[in-house]
This record gives sequence, structure tokens and C-alpha cells, in this order.
Amino acid sequence: PPSSIHIYPTEPSVQAGDLILETDQSNMSEIVLLTPSVLIAGLRGLGVEIAKNVILCGVKSVTVQDEGQTVWADLSSQFFLKEQNLGQNRATCSLQQLSALNPHVLVSAHTGPLSEDLLLQFQVVVLTDSSLDDQKRFGEFCHSHGIKFIVADTKGLCGQLFCDFGEEFTVLDRDGEMPMSAMIQSITKENPGVVFCVDEQKHGFSDGTKVVFSEVQGMTELNSVGPVEIKAHGPYSFSIGDTSAFSEYERGGVVTEVKQPFVVKFKPLSDALLDLELLKMNDYGKVSRHHTLHLAFQALHNFVKKEQRLPRPWSEVSALYSLLQSTAWPPFFFFLQNIIDQLLLVAHVSVLLCFPLCTFCFLQACSGKFTPLQQWLYFDALECLPEEEHQLTDGLFSRGTRYDGQIAVFGSAFQEKLERQKYFLVGAGAIGCELLKNFALIGLGAGEEGQITVTDMDFIERSNLNRQFLFRSQDIGKPKSEIAAKAAREMNPQMQITAHQNRLDPDSEGVYDYNFFMGLDGAAAALDNVEARVYLDGLCVKHQKALLEGGTLGSKGHTLVVVPHLTESYGQDKSSSKNAFPLCTLKNFPHRIEHTLQWARDQFEGLFKQTPENVNLFLSDAGFVERTLAHGDAEALEVLGGVWSSLTDLNGGGQRPTSWEDCVSWARCKWETLYNNDICQLLHCFPPDQVTSTGLPFWSGSKRCPHPLTFDPNNSTHMEYVVAAATLYDSTREILKNIRVPSFTPKSSVKIHLTDKEMQEDKEKQSGDAGKSKLEELKAKLASPSLKVSAKQMYPIDFEKDDDTNFHMDYVVAASNLRAENYDIPAADRHQSKGIAGRIIPAIATTTAAVAGLMCLELYKLVQGHKKISSYRTAYVNLAVQYFVMSQPSRPLQFKVSYGSAAVLQPFLLTVSYCVGFRDRIYEAVSHLPNLNKALLTA
Repeated sequence: PPSSIHIYPTEPSVQAGDLILETDQSNMSEIVLLTPSVLIAGLRGLGVEIAKNVILCGVKSVTVQDEGQTVWADLSSQFFLKEQNLGQNRATCSLQQLSALNPHVLVSAHTGPLSEDLLLQFQVVVLTDSSLDDQKRFGEFCHSHGIKFIVADTKGLCGQLFCDFGEEFTVLDRDGEMPMSAMIQSITKENPGVVFCVDEQKHGFSDGTKVVFSEVQGMTELNSVGPVEIKAHGPYSFSIGDTSAFSEYERGGVVTEVKQPFVVKFKPLSDALLDLELLKMNDYGKVSRHHTLHLAFQALHNFVKKEQRLPRPWSEVSALYSLLQSTAWPPFFFFLQNIIDQLLLVAHVSVLLCFPLCTFCFLQACSGKFTPLQQWLYFDALECLPEEEHQLTDGLFSRGTRYDGQIAVFGSAFQEKLERQKYFLVGAGAIGCELLKNFALIGLGAGEEGQITVTDMDFIERSNLNRQFLFRSQDIGKPKSEIAAKAAREMNPQMQITAHQNRLDPDSEGVYDYNFFMGLDGAAAALDNVEARVYLDGLCVKHQKALLEGGTLGSKGHTLVVVPHLTESYGQDKSSSKNAFPLCTLKNFPHRIEHTLQWARDQFEGLFKQTPENVNLFLSDAGFVERTLAHGDAEALEVLGGVWSSLTDLNGGGQRPTSWEDCVSWARCKWETLYNNDICQLLHCFPPDQVTSTGLPFWSGSKRCPHPLTFDPNNSTHMEYVVAAATLYDSTREILKNIRVPSFTPKSSVKIHLTDKEMQEDKEKQSGDAGKSKLEELKAKLASPSLKVSAKQMYPIDFEKDDDTNFHMDYVVAASNLRAENYDIPAADRHQSKGIAGRIIPAIATTTAAVAGLMCLELYKLVQGHKKISSYRTAYVNLAVQYFVMSQPSRPLQFKVSYGSAAVLQPFLLTVSYCVGFRDRIYEAVSHLPNLNKALLTA
């Protein structure tokens, strides 16, 4: 309810349990804390998963209700129960560990039956493992008393979800995304006025969208007008109200969407049962199955009501059919037989299933943020069952083990194979914690021959605690991989886990080498950036190992399974080229904080990584200079000039430091060059009042007019730049007083490029006499024997966002915010900058739990060795707007190579062999070809 929402200003130390509704925390402007009391009825596997996520989110109180005692089958899905809890109440046994998740949430247990008096104490009620009669009875009661009501249920590999948020439920934010915005190119003075946006990016608005204006010059009246409704004319223009009485538009301006609330109506469960229009589709290859499951769940409830138990697999199909005949709509009865057979097989057990989607419905119920489910969702993963039915015959009886539920579905042979698996988990963060929990529950690598290797170089921070549930406050500062492995072993003492703190990159190939990968059955990616995913995918392709890949972006999630020779791989990073910013925008015309952060990252790479690498190549490789010259004069001048400058001290005209004072002097002069001199040069070429050939202001639209900065040692951002490039604050300040900064005069001969094409054309022209003479001079300087004699190897720095002691993020944040100050772009704090510059993908607990569950469903198929591509699923979900799509993965690209010409084949085969890593297989395949240069191929 609105009265339970409290808004607090952002604080740097968000505690675990603070429910953060900004899904992208890098853009968080305020934190919304919810204070409802929540009742979760039923504490088997599904109930504890919901309770875990709700408690991590942070609410006033959570009460878990369960009258039942722990049995063996519970241990395969209820991760807070242990063998010593057998025969004890599930709620009371889980209470201590649930409470430890978040000290700010009051958690209590109720072991008695549900009653209407009990429900009146809560604002949100969640039923799991409940009868249809209870669902109808309590659903009607909650609907009439304004209590948000959620039903969630699983039967083996099938799941059901229902929401009822009352007669009228107000949604404050449809999707949780940041409001759309666009840069303004011009605004007409007429009725209606037409706004034209810059053509770099479509505005994304639709008819009826309400917007506000800011930073408009000339027609300043728009800056103070409230939300204006627009009518879209095209991707780059829209009309607003009457602007004929306003001042003439001059330049600039940003238009920003204002999100509007809307009302959603819900039916009580008894009425919704009869309305198939309320079924939300998720796997469009199973449309008829969604309707079938809606009926089948009702039939199961009716059978349990009559017989006081679930039906036995195989033997009681006819009894269930007779109940279905009274409820089934004729068009769907045809599809029932196969589904009922499979549902009966799994209905009497609880198998690990991704259904934390229910928690997201809870967030919607409490906050009014995100579009709620209306009103039914069915999910099944029956394609996880063995492809051959005869494999199902040996696991239908209890064996008195923690895997009884799983064995009942997949058989004992599968369980033994699961325990022998050797898997490599990369990442122990949000998704990694969920995966380790799942691995412990299903027994992956839990046998004597099994092994899980997990690596993560990061250490636990306080901000991790509200979504990485294996960690507690006492673990802050400890390695993530070690603590996560320890927690998984506590869930399942049979787990065989080894924890590493290595980064997965070329430097760790000595550890994760050919022998390591050939000993694996597969790998799982639980990473927070695309580059690392691409690298791991390449290793799996090279060694022909299966890969489970999953990622989240706030409420969005995606999973991919890579099966060698059957499905496509993750592939190269396409985002960098697709979303790359134009170089001229970064260099001269930034207008978003993302531009300044990318510019700062490029500065970091150029100064601290690329130039030292070039110096080392020059010192160790005699052919480096000639190879560089072959790349063109412009590039050679830049690269060789950087090498010479780095090897020559300040007295000789270079930049090589010989003392700490030299380092500080270099950093101070670099500041002056970047934030004063370069801006003065830009304004000399294009003054603030510059107009284009058409008479329009040059500095308009996406071109923000910059201003130079004056260094101030009392300005923290100015000093942070120098400190990051040098060292500690106090000593730096004293040295700065004695540094002489060279004066600067803008040059009329300098040309500022307006487009990347123009920049490239000028680059190609720089091979004139002046450029060649500079190159010859550089070659002579670099050829001096004394240069290499006195030179030392440099140490290139790889950007690392997570080490707060290495000054990497300090440099990037300061460099970016100074650049933003030049162009009057709102600065970004360290948290925001870290997310953008480190290309971090933000996560929330519910989405990561759903993604990890979907990944483990694909794991079931991999371990069984499914051969049909139709058995596998790629998943795309956006829990904020109830978007769920499961699709068949794509097949890998096929290449047909002619055997006609061995001479043509040889270089192609070598290239393929290197890139794909199938050297031995290719050699074997072509060894019979005539005239094959086997020595060349082997080399």
C-alpha cells in the first residue's frame, strides 16, 4: 500500500536488507524501503527460496508457516534443512538461518494452521504447497480485505504462479527503466510546436508520452513547464503544445520522459480459474501445454482432495483422466495424455526448479513498481526428462537419501553420474552463489570422483550482502570463492569443492591449461562482464567442453547452453562494436557521462598499458620499429613518439621520471593539457558563437560548448586526478607548489575533426614531407645504443575495477568527472562510474535466482547427454514487465570445405586450427589429402 512506502535520500553505506527498487543501482537517485509484513505459507524448497529472496530484499517482518516435518525428499530442494533435522518442523529448523540473512528483518515461525485471523496481520500473503480449497478460500478473503495474495506451487518439473493484488492496483513505474531522454536539435515556434532531436539516437517516445524539458536556451519557458504530452511524428521528432508565444529557440536542451501511473484490475482466484485469457505465455512452443497444465493442476488438487494423497506414477493415469473429463475444455483434452503421464511421474516429488519469479511479484505487490503478472503463469521443464522412457524405471521408490526426490524423477544411474561430474565455476558473486547452492542440492560433483572448482578474485564487500546470500557480515573482506565453497559444503557435506582466487585470463593459463580443461565435464559462467564471458567461451570451444552461461541486468535475465557440435557458442563480444561511440564524440564532443567515462578508460589504457607494452616490445624485439612503420606514418608517429618519450627523461625532452617529484610534475602537466589546453584549442577553432554554413549555432544539439578548467589544489576532484597519477595526497600537495606548468597558446594551424571519416582521411594524408621527417628523426633517436643501455622494462597495467587500493578507479573517476565538468555534464559518483567503466552488469537477488535455476535445468540435460537440440532452451526474461521467452538455441555455423586443392586448404586449415582449437581433429580429417605439407600443418 502507498502508506507503507518510505523514501530516503541516498546514503553511501546501504545496509543489507535495504530493498533497492532501482534495478540499475549505478543510476540510483533514491532508495525505496518497503515496510510490509509478509506471510509465507509452506517451507519446502519453493517456500524457502521465496523467503530467502524476500528477506534479502528487506521488509518489516516475514513469518514462515509450516505444519509439516522434514523428510528425506526435502533435502533435494530445501537448502536450510540438514539430515539432523529429519522429523522436525521445517519452519522452526529454518528460522535461525533465515534470520541470519538480514538482521534488519524480523523473521518468525508459525507452526499452526492458517486462519483468517492470522492473515489479517499481513499486507502480503504467499501460499505454497497448498490445496485448491485453501487457495480459493484465502484468496477470496484476501481480495475482500485488500491483502495482496500470491499462490506459487511446483510439482516436480512443473510450476504454477497466480497473483491477485485487488480490485484496483496502481502501478507507479511500468518497467523500472531509467526515463528515456534525448538531446534537442531545434524547436519550432508554432501551434503545435515541433521538437527535432539529434539524429544520433532515436528518441523512443510514443504518442501520449509525457515529457519535461531542461537546459533549453532561448525558449527557456519550456524549462519551467510541467509534464507535456507529446505526439510522435517519427523517430527523431514529435510535437508538443502551442509554442508560438514563447521566445525563439537558440540552442541546447534535453527532453526527458515522465513516467505515468496506471491502474490494473485483478480477479479473485475462483473467478480467474475460469478465464484462460489470464494465462501468461512463456514458451511459444508449448502454448497448448500452458492450457493443459492449468487443467492438470486442478485435476491433481481434486485427486488429492478425494484420495488424501498424490496419484502414483504410471498406475493411476485413468483415475486422473476421469477427473479431467469434468473440467477440461474439449479443444485441449486432445493434448492431455502425454502431459499427464509426465506430470504424474514427477508430481509426488519436489525437484529443484527456478520459480523465484514469485518474489518479483512480491516486489510489485509492495511497491507499485513494475508491471504485475495478470494473473496466471505456468512453467514446465519436462524436456529435462530422459529422452528414452526406459531410463525412468529404477527410481520410483524412496531410498532414504537426500536425493530421493531427484532419483524418483531421473533414476539412480543419473544421480551417480551427477555425483561424478567435474565442473569449473567462474565467478562466486550473485549468480555464482545461487549456482553453488543448486549444485549442493542436486549433488553435482558430490561423489568421490566428482569435483567443483570455483574461482573468483574478488573479496566480499558490504554491498554484496543483499543479493549474494551465502555471505554474512562477518565475511566482509574475505575471498568470495572460499566463503561460498564453505557455505556449499555446509549445505551438502559430500560436496567436493576447491576454491581459487585467480582471474581467468591469459595470465592464468598456466593453471587452467589443456590438462585442466580436458579433465572437466563442463563449465559455468557466473560473471559480471562480457569480456570475461567471451574469454571463457573461447576456452570451452577450444577444448570442446559444454558451457552454461547466464547473465542479469537488473530485472532482465538471459541463459544460454553451449553444447559442442550441437548449439552455437556465446561468441565474440558484439556489443563493443555495435554500441561503440564515435571517436570524434569522445575526443571533442561528449554529451553523456558514458562518453567521458569511455574517454577516461581510453586514457588509462593508452598511458598505463599500451605505451609500456610498446616500450617493452621495442627493448626486446629488434623488428619492432620496422613493423610499426609498416602501419602507416600517422600511427608510427604516435607509437614511436610515445616509446621515445617514455625512455627519455625530462631534461632530455621526454617524460621518463627519475624521482617522485617528476611523477607529480608529469601528472600536473597532463592535467593542464587535458582540461585546459586542449579545451582552449578546441574553442580557438570553434568559438562559442561559431555558426555553421547554414547560419545555425555550431554548439547546439549534441555538441555541448565546453569551458577550460583552472587547476585548484583545494578542489578535491582536481587533486584526486593528480593523486591517482602520483601518490598520497599530503606529499603531492607540497610538491605541486613548486611545479612550473608551461604556458599554452592555441594554434591556428590545428584542425579539429568533426567526423570519424574526416579524422581517418586526415590520418592517411599525414604521410607528407613533415611527417616523414619527424619519423626519420624518431628512428635516429631510437637507434641510439645509449637509449637501450639505460632503459628498463616497464610494467603495463591491466585495468582492475575491484581493487580500491590500486588507484585505477580513482584515476578513471577523476578523469571522467573533470571532462564532464569541462562540458557541463552531470558528474557520476564512484559507484556509478565503476558500473559503467567496469562494464558491470547490475544484479538483484530475484533475477539471479531465476537465472541460476534455468541454468541448472540445462545442466540436467547436459549430464544425461541429450542429443536433440529441441531438448535445450535459451531463455530471455524481464521480470519487470512479465516477459518470459524460452526458445530453442541456434545451431552452430556450418562450413563446407572442398577437398580439391590442398595448396589452397593449407593456410585456411592453419587459421581454423588456431582460432577454433580443433588442430588434432583437422589434421586427422585431412591427412589423406595428396600433396599435403604435413610439416607445415603440424607446425
